Amino acid sequence: MNMAKKKAQIEVILLILLSNFMHFANIRLISSQSHVNIKCMKTQKEALIRVKEDFSDPSGRLVSWEGEDCCKWRGVVCNNETGYVVKLKLRNPFPNVFEGDGTDCSLSGKINPSLLNIKYLNYLDLSFNNFGGIEIPKFLGSLKKLRYLNISNAYFGGTIPPHIGNLSRLRFLDLNSYTVEPAENNLQWLSGLYSLEYLNLGKVDLKRSADQWLLSVNMLPSLQELHLPHCGLSVLPVSLSYVNFSSLSVLDLSNNDFNSSIPHWLFNLSKLSYLDLGSSNLQGTISAEFANMTSLQTLDLSKNYFLGGQLSKNLAICNLQKLDLSVNNFSGEIIELIDGLSMCQNSKLEILNLGHNLELGGFLPDSIGNLRNLKSIALRENSFIGSIPYSIGNLSSLEELYLLATTMSGEIPESLGQLSSLVTLDISEIQLKGVVTEAHFLNLHNLKELSVSKFSLSPKLSLAFNISTEWIPPFKLRYLKLRSCQVGPKFPPWLRYQNDLRTFILRNNGIVDSIPPWFWELELELDELDLGYNQLRGRIPNSLKFSYMSTVYLNWNRFEGPLPPWSSNVSALYLSHNLFSGPIPQDIGDRLPLLTDIDLSQNSLNGSIPMSIGKLNTLTTFDSSNNHLIGKVPGFWENLPFLYVLDLANNSLTGPIPSSICSLSSLKFLMLSNNLLHGELPAALQNCTGMITLDLGDNRFSGNLPAWIGEKMSSLLILRLRSNLFNGNIPTNFCNLSSLHILDIADNHISGIIPSCVGDWSGMTSDLDTQLYEGQLLVFAKGRELLYKDTLYLVNLIDISSNNLSGQVPGGLNDLYKLGTLNLSDNHLTGKIPDKIGRLQRVETLDLSRNRLNGIIPPNMTDMTSLNHLNLSYNELWGRIPTGNQFSTLLDPSIYIGNPGLCGSPLPKMCSEENVPSGKSDGAEESEGGDHDKWWLFLSVGLGFAMGFWGVCGTLVISRYWRHAFFQFVDEALDWLFVTVVLNSYVCGE
Repeated sequence: MNMAKKKAQIEVILLILLSNFMHFANIRLISSQSHVNIKCMKTQKEALIRVKEDFSDPSGRLVSWEGEDCCKWRGVVCNNETGYVVKLKLRNPFPNVFEGDGTDCSLSGKINPSLLNIKYLNYLDLSFNNFGGIEIPKFLGSLKKLRYLNISNAYFGGTIPPHIGNLSRLRFLDLNSYTVEPAENNLQWLSGLYSLEYLNLGKVDLKRSADQWLLSVNMLPSLQELHLPHCGLSVLPVSLSYVNFSSLSVLDLSNNDFNSSIPHWLFNLSKLSYLDLGSSNLQGTISAEFANMTSLQTLDLSKNYFLGGQLSKNLAICNLQKLDLSVNNFSGEIIELIDGLSMCQNSKLEILNLGHNLELGGFLPDSIGNLRNLKSIALRENSFIGSIPYSIGNLSSLEELYLLATTMSGEIPESLGQLSSLVTLDISEIQLKGVVTEAHFLNLHNLKELSVSKFSLSPKLSLAFNISTEWIPPFKLRYLKLRSCQVGPKFPPWLRYQNDLRTFILRNNGIVDSIPPWFWELELELDELDLGYNQLRGRIPNSLKFSYMSTVYLNWNRFEGPLPPWSSNVSALYLSHNLFSGPIPQDIGDRLPLLTDIDLSQNSLNGSIPMSIGKLNTLTTFDSSNNHLIGKVPGFWENLPFLYVLDLANNSLTGPIPSSICSLSSLKFLMLSNNLLHGELPAALQNCTGMITLDLGDNRFSGNLPAWIGEKMSSLLILRLRSNLFNGNIPTNFCNLSSLHILDIADNHISGIIPSCVGDWSGMTSDLDTQLYEGQLLVFAKGRELLYKDTLYLVNLIDISSNNLSGQVPGGLNDLYKLGTLNLSDNHLTGKIPDKIGRLQRVETLDLSRNRLNGIIPPNMTDMTSLNHLNLSYNELWGRIPTGNQFSTLLDPSIYIGNPGLCGSPLPKMCSEENVPSGKSDGAEESEGGDHDKWWLFLSVGLGFAMGFWGVCGTLVISRYWRHAFFQFVDEALDWLFVTVVLNSYVCGE
């Protein structure tokens, strides 16, 4: 009975509940149906129309802002119950004009105050528009219900109005990239935003708030995200008495200039999950307190060049998903960090970047294979040793693997072939060896980018690809770079399946073959094609397609035939050291309007330089040297304002240098050597004030050496004017070329003296050997012509030989201690070889032959320990030839021939007392025995005077007979002299 009664009660209760539920459902349904007909209020619609009228809308984003119901307008959101406009979402949908259809979708103009009539507005987004630097309207501070305000990247300017501080309900504020007037800049207005949860002031200039920014931010108790990157902050307090924003989960202070250590108050932010302090000039080491930040998921301390020390397990935070410590000064071994991370039961680490820590090394431990959630590993420019661990094949989630420029070595493990998620594999600049087979790529179904390369161009390739000709790769690559590894001698057949390639680099792979027809039939559209430094042969078809601003490298092969009509999208063309023949296409400037770099050197091209090249107004380098070009140098250069390198050397060009070439204010390298050019150098060439290399040698230029070279080209590093018809003196203002390290004006008709100020060429005294591109140069040194390219910056040379110079060898040359070659031969120089010439200890070639130099060979020349080519022949030198050091290897008698006064090895003439100087040198005599010899001199003179005096006068004093005879002789002599003078005077008078 009781059970039945209870059952009935329960049924009644359920019936009541069901009735109530149906009642509320009906009310909700009726309410929702009534909302269908709710429209925005007229006052708000009119306010929006006035707002629209003050906007400039070139893309028609607001074209829907018409009609009665503003709630249906694009970007307008209304409350479903009241019809009030509560949100304006006017963010530019395509901030990048290259997105969408390319139309500029940004709004501009000004914000109409009618916005205040939208009283219930709680969300306003105007980001990524363009308001042209106008100030933020102060009336925005009156939108009291606003909770979300985003005007980032909208080109507002002026000062941030403090009225924004009145928006006490604001939870989200983004002013990123706002242009602020530094003089008025402060953050005191932040104190009113006590509900703020998100604050982004990225790229806002806060230099004037450097001392108060942390105190201002610390007054926001609800703050969860703080973004202050690129704000010019210079003060990062190490301590903070009370942390008020303890709810902070995201903190971005990157790209500032704190010059500080990592502050201690950070470790009180227990909820912090994202910390970015990259590029903030942090110093010191990483605190052990990081181990307590267990909520941390992202830690970025990259690009703090003075942040260092050893990495320990303190950073082995198990919740960490991203760890970026790249571009710092960390050292020691990596084992403790990796082992610590691998001990997490469920490591969440996905991104690990330790690149560009040059002293960070040790073995890459096998425990890295336990970090199974890793998606990206970047280890660039470290000092890791050993081989790639086999356990890396366990990282089934790995998508990116970068092992670049480390000291690792050994073979590539086959386990890499198990990384089925791998998209990018880059193992470049490692001393790899062994053989790569199909097993290394077995399961790489997702691979899109493959780079296995070394920068070296050595023909000895330690890593070889041994791939079956029948192999079908499991991947479709977009990017392929195989450089300095053995892929040939045959062109790889497996490439026939790679029809998605955008970048294709097979450089220095030992391929000796023609490119098969199937490759040209792939119909690739390439960003970059590089087949350089192989032995590929044949002709290039006309079917190649390229994407916009693409580059082509086919240099150092054996391609032949005429230059093909390349795609108009090509911007750089490197075809040097091939067998291309025929003329340069006359319409090359029309067909390839985007060209910025042209290298056609070392081919067999003929004909003239096309005038259409003058249409390439973005051209920066033009090299057609070492061909068979004829005709005059064209005069279109005023149309090429960015031309940086012009090399027309080793052709058969004629005529003078056109004056228009002097309009090239950007020109740094001008090489016109070994042509048939003539005339005087145009004075307007001095407009090229930034010239670095000027090589006009082996032509028929005439006139005086231009003094303006020394006045206007102060940046000149190389001046080569040899084998021309220049005359006159060496201008003394050539000494203003302080950076000069190669001067070659040999084989001209230059006269006068060598300026004594040559010691001012500090380019031959400074120890700073900065590797700069200086072109290539043919230099006569070590008795032969040598071509220098990549090491040209290390050559220090003075060659003034085969001229008509006179005078002495200036002592200032002794100060150019970096000098490697000094050639003053075949002139009319006189005097002695400078005593201190031995200071030139880096000189390898010294030629002073065929002059009129005299004196001894300075003994300190034996200090020139780098000397390997010496010529002192046909001078007037004498004395013993020095011995010791390098002189013991210079045993060719022709070095000293034509100096009859020289003796000693290697000459057959032995030295005797007559032709051997009494001392080592004038200076040595005085320094070693000067005082001793003076005393002997004074003693000899004194004794001689005493002997002479008493030998005569003593005899007269002692003997009367001799005394009378002596004085009688004197009297008779005086009488005879008197009579003779009188008679001669009488005769002359008659």
